Parts: sequence; C-alpha cells; structure tokens
Amino acid sequence: MAALSSIIRKSASSVVPLAIRLAGSQRHHHCAALFSAVKHCDISQKLRPNSFPSVLHYSNVTKRSDDSLVRVIESEIKCAEESEESNSVEETPEGFPFKIEDNPGQQTISLSREYQGELIKVEVHMPDLVTGENDDGNDDDDDEKANQSSIPLVVTVAKAGGPCLEFNCTAYPDEISIDSMSVKDPENSDDQIAYEGPDFSDLDENLQKAFHKYLEIRGIKPSTTNFLHEYMINKDSREYVMWLKNVKKFVQA
Repeated sequence: MAALSSIIRKSASSVVPLAIRLAGSQRHHHCAALFSAVKHCDISQKLRPNSFPSVLHYSNVTKRSDDSLVRVIESEIKCAEESEESNSVEETPEGFPFKIEDNPGQQTISLSREYQGELIKVEVHMPDLVTGENDDGNDDDDDEKANQSSIPLVVTVAKAGGPCLEFNCTAYPDEISIDSMSVKDPENSDDQIAYEGPDFSDLDENLQKAFHKYLEIRGIKPSTTNFLHEYMINKDSREYVMWLKNVKKFVQA
C-alpha cells in the first residue's frame, strides 16, 4: 500500500509540471498571436494614412478651383456694378400713369392703374436687346423691327364682375406692336377651350388702329414704353449683380 502511494505521488509530481508547461505554452501562443495582431494593426495604421494624401490632394485642388472661381466672380461683380452706376435709372417721367411694383429677384415688373372704372394691369418682361446692324440691306418693316431692342408686355383691361381683354404686345422705340389679343372670361373653367379670335394681323386695318388707340388712351403709348425700356435694362443689370452675389455666396459656403 505504501508502495502504491509512492507511485501515485511520483506520477502526480510529473503531471503537474507538464500541465504548467502546457498552460505556459498556451499563454505564450496567445501572447504571440496577440503580439502579431498588434504588430499587424500597427503596420496597417502606418500604411493606411498613405491613402489620405490622395483625398487631401483632391480637396486642395477643389479649394483652389473654388477660390479661383470666387475671384473671377468678384471681378465680374465689380464690372457689373460699374456698368450699373453708369446706366442710372432716370426719374419716373411726370404724368406717368401707372404704379410700379418691382420685386427684387423677379424678371418682370407689374404696372397697375384705374381708368374710368376699369382696372388696367401690365406685366413687363426683361428687354430683348439687339446689337449690330442688319447687313442684308433690306428696308422692310419686319427686318427693321428685328434689329431693334424691344420689351414684351402683357396688358389686361378688366371691368368689375366680367370678362377682360388681354393684349400681348411688343414695345419698340417709339412704337408698340399688338401681337395678339383675346377675351378672358374668369367664369370659364380651365378644362374649357375658349375661342380666342383670329390673329390680330388678320383683323381689318381700321380695327387694328382702333385697338391701338384704345390702349393708348389707357396709357400704353410710346412715352410710357420708352421709359419702361430703360427701366428694364437697369433692372436687368441689378438682377445680374444680385445673381452673381448669390452664386459667390453658394461657392464660398
């Protein structure tokens, strides 16, 4: 029995160091693996920033491009403002019959007045500017008009509780052309197609002249439209400067 106990103790003493060695070997393996992982991570961190310079490069290129654009815009703003100052708007002429509503940022202005129970409204659009001379030598009226600056107008003459007349006009220097006219009935629904009459140019010549006189009495005459032509040229300059400043603000944001 004593001999058996001695054998067991010897066996145990040899097993325990083996277990310790095995455990130590596992710890060494885990530590080696951990060290390898840390080392790999460290190398990755060293390598990863190498991709940043390309991003920074493009970012710097973009910034330089934006800065260059801003400088060009600022130069254009300066030129436009100088041009605007040299083309100052003349005062509204005495006896101008309309009230002007001019909202910044819009490409039209609105005129309104009352005349013998009628409400007259005019929507004035940006001018169609023409530069240069006609080289074909024709003196035809249409060719002459094609080489003149002009402003489009939409004139509405309304009476209380009824239909209105709508005229689409083009104002040239010292002359107003009626391109079309129609009767607008507010009672008609949008899905109804109203008869708008013949082309204005197809009307009897005396009838055309009568409609021109009709508008002239209500304030649509060359003295009015010549002033509006200059007014809209200056508005175009102001709106251009404002547009440039808004673009600059966006690029800098």
